[in-house]
Amino acid sequence: GPATSRSSHMQTETRTLLTVITEANLEPTLLRTLTREGLRGYTITDARGRGDHGERNASWSESGNIRLEAICSREQAERLLAHLQSRYYPDYAMIAFLQPVEIVRPEKF
Repeated sequence: GPATSRSSHMQTETRTLLTVITEANLEPTLLRTLTREGLRGYTITDARGRGDHGERNASWSESGNIRLEAICSREQAERLLAHLQSRYYPDYAMIAFLQPVEIVRPEKF
């Protein structure tokens, strides 16, 4: 029917995906920061892996890491990233990065 032909060309808009991988005990503090910065939504999952810190660094514990993902504007993502870098990078195990993503239903973000 007509609905099929209309949806064949998907409308997307570009937003920025902010990903933060860090120690699980930082979760409450991070969420307060994100809320204060006006972030509307996020996803948090448990994260395991190995990186530059290797297994010698106790701060990267086997079960104690989270991966936080949030989709927002580029400006908001850069502001958050700058804050994370100055506030947490010196004292905590943390990796944070930005990626452009194409989203549908942009009004949700």
